[in-house]
Amino acid sequence: MSDTKTPSRLFRLWDSDIAYSFRQSPLAIISGVVALVIILAAAFAPLIAPTNPYDPSSLNLMDGFTPPMQENAFTGSTFLLGADNQGRDVLSTILYGARISLFVGFSAVIFAMVLGITAGLIAGYRGGWVDAVLMRIADVQLSFPSILIALLIFGVARGFIPPSQRETMAIWVLIVAIGLSDWVQFARVVRGATMVEKGKEYVQAARVIGVNPIRILLRHILPNVMGPVLVIGTIGLALAIIAEATLSFLGVGVPPTQPSLGTLIRIGQQYLFSGEWWILLFPAVTLLALALAVNLLGDWLRDALNPRLR
Repeated sequence: MSDTKTPSRLFRLWDSDIAYSFRQSPLAIISGVVALVIILAAAFAPLIAPTNPYDPSSLNLMDGFTPPMQENAFTGSTFLLGADNQGRDVLSTILYGARISLFVGFSAVIFAMVLGITAGLIAGYRGGWVDAVLMRIADVQLSFPSILIALLIFGVARGFIPPSQRETMAIWVLIVAIGLSDWVQFARVVRGATMVEKGKEYVQAARVIGVNPIRILLRHILPNVMGPVLVIGTIGLALAIIAEATLSFLGVGVPPTQPSLGTLIRIGQQYLFSGEWWILLFPAVTLLALALAVNLLGDWLRDALNPRLR
């Protein structure tokens, strides 16, 4: 029985409107392939990377500033994308750095999504002073750039962490800072959709028969507001990755011992005008390709879930 159900489910998924829209969009296919390749390469970095850039025993300072595809005159080593100032293989640093950027991006978006959906459901369903308070907080936060809010939250949070634990907790503090700066978009969209859904007959019927409000929110309203949330989450992933890179570039992100793409770009920027262009170029191209691919996927998903465009 299960063997017959699985192919039928896969066929229905393949024959769905979203899958058809994806197959008919070359830009979405290219973006999906680029994003998938970068994500898989980062996930399997320990198996793909030529060296472990975080292992000091595998580094040789004499390999520093080796250009791409050129043999080092002292050690005879050759690196596909060159070596940085510490003699680390740039390809390996990109693969490992992308892991951190993607982890921070996904975690921050999930945190912002959970917080925003919860606030939006409560504000839209309860209304009254609860709605007024939550939305005024959202309005105040929207009046400031999200990167400044993330900087403020990051600085305040680090002030409460003992100095001995700041480096180990830096990534988690960064996730919380980015998540708290991006929850407003989710909350506003979910609030508006909840206010529409709670006036429909199926919700009114559930309230009449005494269904628990939490059950109504989770079982009836939440599934009907997830479409716009997925679109915002996809686009928010690209923004979260860029926010992490920006904070790391400014020197307030992940620690230097665990460099992300933003940290690699900051390091490469220091040597750009001295001729070592590859240290900056390849991490920057990777970040650009990842953010652009995720953004284009978000644009496609927005159009695919829009019933007016079907």
